[in-house]
Amino acid sequence: MFIEKFSNNGIPYLRLVQSQRFTKPDGSRSVRKKYIYNIGPLAKFDDGQPDFLDRLKDSFKRGDPLIPALLPYCSSTPYREKYHFELQEGDPLCIGHPKLFSHVLIERIMEELGLISFFNRYKQLTNYQFDLTGFFRLLIYGRILNPSSKIKTVAQNDDYYLPILKDSFYDHNVYDTLDFIYDYKKSLVNKLNRSLVQKFNRTTHLIYYDVTNFFFEIEHPDEDVINEDGSTTKGLRKMGVSKENRKLPIVQMGLFMDEQGVPICINTFPGNTLDHQTVIQSLKDSIDPLNMPRFIFVGDRGMYNGTNASYLLDSNNGYIMSKSIDKTKAEEKEWIFDDEDYIWQGKDFKYKSKIIKSKVKKEDGSYTEIIEKKVAYWSKKFYDKQIAENRSFLDFLDKLEENPENFRITKSQSQRLRTFLKKESVHEDTGEIIDTSKLRMMIDYDKVNRYKKQFGYYQLVTSELEMPDTEVIDTYHGLTEIETEFQTMKGDLNARPFRVSTPEHIEAHLITCMIALTIIRLIQSRIVTYKGKDPKKQWEFGLSAERIKDAMNKWTVEELADGYYRFNNIDDTDLKLILDAFDIEIKRKLYRRGELKSLKTGIKITT
Repeated sequence: MFIEKFSNNGIPYLRLVQSQRFTKPDGSRSVRKKYIYNIGPLAKFDDGQPDFLDRLKDSFKRGDPLIPALLPYCSSTPYREKYHFELQEGDPLCIGHPKLFSHVLIERIMEELGLISFFNRYKQLTNYQFDLTGFFRLLIYGRILNPSSKIKTVAQNDDYYLPILKDSFYDHNVYDTLDFIYDYKKSLVNKLNRSLVQKFNRTTHLIYYDVTNFFFEIEHPDEDVINEDGSTTKGLRKMGVSKENRKLPIVQMGLFMDEQGVPICINTFPGNTLDHQTVIQSLKDSIDPLNMPRFIFVGDRGMYNGTNASYLLDSNNGYIMSKSIDKTKAEEKEWIFDDEDYIWQGKDFKYKSKIIKSKVKKEDGSYTEIIEKKVAYWSKKFYDKQIAENRSFLDFLDKLEENPENFRITKSQSQRLRTFLKKESVHEDTGEIIDTSKLRMMIDYDKVNRYKKQFGYYQLVTSELEMPDTEVIDTYHGLTEIETEFQTMKGDLNARPFRVSTPEHIEAHLITCMIALTIIRLIQSRIVTYKGKDPKKQWEFGLSAERIKDAMNKWTVEELADGYYRFNNIDDTDLKLILDAFDIEIKRKLYRRGELKSLKTGIKITT
């Protein structure tokens, strides 16, 4: 038996039909239909989802019909389709060519984020004569699955089931796509944010911010450019303090992250820009235009100064930032190290706080008074961590103190040693060490002891005077997860080498990396939820970005013959977890092209 659609007075109906063989008067055999059950008008049962009739027929074959009234007519034996096709020697299909199918999940997420419609709409409003959306899709798919140069990413077009760029195209239009991304960055970030708030429950009560940098293997830094009006445009790739200790030009990148660990936006700055100098400009360029409700800015000690604090307060926002103990005034250090007023939690953690008034310099150069809470705490966990990180250098100092004249000093040790040298032990004219046997006299061991005394201690400053101290501390600790974002961008997404050189293309490239990272975080969040955990309450990723990338590359499909397709590797453990998390059911069967299309359209991204 099978389900048949027919029309009556132009209205589509459904009925259950059975084929019967019979013998004609002339002795020949033929087939005729026997009408078993009149189901009713199609409109009565159509659920409005794509390919209802195909899904209804499949459900009837499985014995679990979408229309319950058909259940008595289902066979007790599950229907299993048998495949018959032929291949001959020399047929091109004798050679397998698996194609990536995992991009359909990425595309569905991009559709839900409004990115596909965004690019389609702007293409209609601009003069771009090429497939702008197609090139953008390739940039994102390639960055997640197989990061490479821009031209090589375009060359991956045929690696996907059904090429992304279907007409003849010019490879270098990929750079025009980067121009578009740069020009429309603010609109793009705004669209992403709206979609994440409306469909993915983004919350921005807390906004985390940190800065990293990327080095460029070029001979000379970018020069500043004098414009016609006399103003100066700074070069982007400048010498600065590389996070990877490379003596090469770098570009600074600031990243904002929401409470769920999903990126909000990025900004680029010349490599010689200090971290705290990026804060206000990043807020003005990327966060202020989003018109978010009041948020608390969370940043590390490199972000804190009075100017940044006053800007956040004047914008009716708050902050929680760490502050360097080493650069703190002597009387404040005494308060931090004084055991009085500390509240102990067990034997491994203590904290205290106080309200202070500070006079700070505003962005316009004027001064104002701000009130903030200072929270100091000590953690044995952090103490042990700092001891372990400094163990080799501390051991070196001990051995040097015991036997200075016979101890060889490495280059790296000599650089760290400068921090603890007494100024009066160096010749003022030549800077030379007069007598190496008296090196012991040059080291300021009081300074060494003060340095060691800070181990395990932290101080935070916050505008949130009523927030409990422990909540301030816990909130700040969430900032450590932004480092995972940087590691994913630099590692799994291969943000560098850039293989682009203009400031516009460098920033556009980093925006595509940010979007790719956003998609990975949404996949990870879905996996965490599927496992029964709350991604809002704990920093978990379900699967690492590396494992997601590997699993997605295994999700391929290949054409066999007679229009049949076979999926590969869907029993892989990590891939199955991803499929299950998104409720994607891929049965052990061969598929037709129409079924592959239905599989994609049936993927639900938001629940």
